Amino acid sequence: MASLRDGFQSRLGFVLAAAGAAVGLGNIWGFPTQAANHGGGAFLLVYFIVVFLLALPALYTELYIGHQAQSNPVKALSLAWSEKQPKVGALAGYIGLFGAIVMLSFYSIVAGWMLSHALEPVTTFLGLSDVSRFLTEDSMARNFVFTPLMVLLTASIIFKGVKSGIEKWSRRLMPMLLVLLIALIAYIATLPGAKEGFETYLKPDFSKVTDPDLIIAAMGQAFFSLSLGVGCMMIYGSYLKPNENLPKLTLSVAMLDTAVAFLAGLLIIPAIFVAQQHGVQVFQDGKLIGEGRLIFAVLPELFNTMGEVGVFVALCFFVLMSIASVTSTISSTEIPVSFLVENHGVTRRAATWAVSATVLLASIIIILNFDWLFGLVITVFTQYQLPLMGLFYFITVGWVWRRGNQLALECHGNIYYFALYVKYVCPVLMTAVFVNVALR
Repeated sequence: MASLRDGFQSRLGFVLAAAGAAVGLGNIWGFPTQAANHGGGAFLLVYFIVVFLLALPALYTELYIGHQAQSNPVKALSLAWSEKQPKVGALAGYIGLFGAIVMLSFYSIVAGWMLSHALEPVTTFLGLSDVSRFLTEDSMARNFVFTPLMVLLTASIIFKGVKSGIEKWSRRLMPMLLVLLIALIAYIATLPGAKEGFETYLKPDFSKVTDPDLIIAAMGQAFFSLSLGVGCMMIYGSYLKPNENLPKLTLSVAMLDTAVAFLAGLLIIPAIFVAQQHGVQVFQDGKLIGEGRLIFAVLPELFNTMGEVGVFVALCFFVLMSIASVTSTISSTEIPVSFLVENHGVTRRAATWAVSATVLLASIIIILNFDWLFGLVITVFTQYQLPLMGLFYFITVGWVWRRGNQLALECHGNIYYFALYVKYVCPVLMTAVFVNVALR
């Protein structure tokens, strides 16, 4: 049966798909916002350190579990815990499935906003002012139009499987994302105020490097930006061929994801200072106004000050954001779909419809109770489930899983030292992240 299982056909396809799963709104939206609010270059420096010390081992651990098991997270974690408590492993897998559904429920809403804002420059160019207003104003009606569209767009890719769907579209979308990102950076760099933004971003204030809030923010951002903790990387790792060089591929994914986050900072932070140069209020009491509203408030105001060229810049920017959204939604959707296909013998098409319907229903519940439920879901998911699941993966590989766990069995060379690092250091670091986030 293993030979019949769908999978990635090339290393490049895997790297682009896995990086696409990681490169989401957290990189292009969350990372620059965190950097702007935590000392710019100081945050960037600490972020790079944390990626190396914590996020990279966490990424390898999650990919490793899936790659060794060659199955979905429920099966993989059950196998890893088979000698101890297989039900504990299975339960963790189900928590990951639930987390993927929860993440998709709010991510599909936000992705719908990106899609509607991507269409707005077109309607503005055509002179359809009423439609433009509908596309950019917060409303339940807009959510009920664009959330289902994003769910259906994701489903249309998942229908086709790993090789013909996920890998094929990742190879198309990720290069497009990089081209748009670099082109926008080049344009923003020519505008008044951009120089100050680049200096703020690239010159660290070393007095802020030891700020506990900055360190915790960098650790959390590094972990979350790699899409760790719900099983995205585990399922993608399971689709790799058994003889692949996992350490090399892990490094490639982490480097590409970190590069996109770095480039996003090169775009967003200078753009913030350009907006400020144009009279847009950006900071208040040293903090970025609105934080989460940066994408839909500050930057659109900037685009509006650019005249006709601003319409084109806005189009490119929100197409970029929409691509980042889709590459993340397809990876999260694949987790429950693979579970239904492999554990319950459901066809991929039926599984995709079932998962999409469930996600849409959950999204509708959030839309109808938006004021209190949206923020609660994001907080519980990002601040509690992800770090706890990451800690669980470290414990699984370092302390529980023995049979078939080559990382734990190897007793020589660099693998031995890395195994010790995963076993002793990573759980302590991950616990520190969770405790500090929980106490804030």
